[in-house]
Amino acid sequence: MAEERIIRLMKKVPLFAKMKDTEVSQISDQCVRRECIKDQVILVEEEVGQTLFIILRGTVKVTRTSDEGKEVIITILKAGDFFGEMSLLDGKGRSATVIAMDEAELLTLRRSEFLLLVEKFPQLSIELLKVLAHRIRNADVQIENLTLQDAVGRIGATLIHVAEQTGYRRGESMIVQKLPVQQDLANMAGTARETISRVMAMFEAKRLIEREGHRVVFPNFEKFKSDYLEVSRSSE
Repeated sequence: MAEERIIRLMKKVPLFAKMKDTEVSQISDQCVRRECIKDQVILVEEEVGQTLFIILRGTVKVTRTSDEGKEVIITILKAGDFFGEMSLLDGKGRSATVIAMDEAELLTLRRSEFLLLVEKFPQLSIELLKVLAHRIRNADVQIENLTLQDAVGRIGATLIHVAEQTGYRRGESMIVQKLPVQQDLANMAGTARETISRVMAMFEAKRLIEREGHRVVFPNFEKFKSDYLEVSRSSE
């Protein structure tokens, strides 16, 4: 039963989604299960890394430290995502720090085992390239929004990014069950926590979002995206 659960969760990961259960089982046999508590540091930027991490449960934030020593959140990853692939491919130091945002369950796969699995299952390479291309495109959009928009636009774009990473759709709505704390949002948007509070209140007053604790609902998510993700393009 435990193995069936692991296989089911692993098949939510793009790397393994198209593989047969028997093939995923062979990969899971090479993995080590790991549990993390909230705020636990999983990886440290620039340390030598030889392991791929697969998220089965929970969320993590990927961060870097600015020249001023400030934490900058690059992205948030959830169950079905993976991280650590950069060091896995080039054998160099970690490109970012990764911290658990809540209790998380991970699988770890050593670089040596991963390379052997790629030889055995070549489609892993193709799926990895697809994910990396998708992440690069998202990073390009994120950089564009952070550099060309004002604070309101940056916060709107940040909320869109978080919603698409961690939320789920229901009709026209997008629901995020647990929005990151305001300081984390500020670190992602490159602004102050007080600005996050003010802009979130404005979004709520305009009925662009509905809030209940950390739960946030976007009643018309596509409209919100058109207002706050495309503004930078229209200003070019």
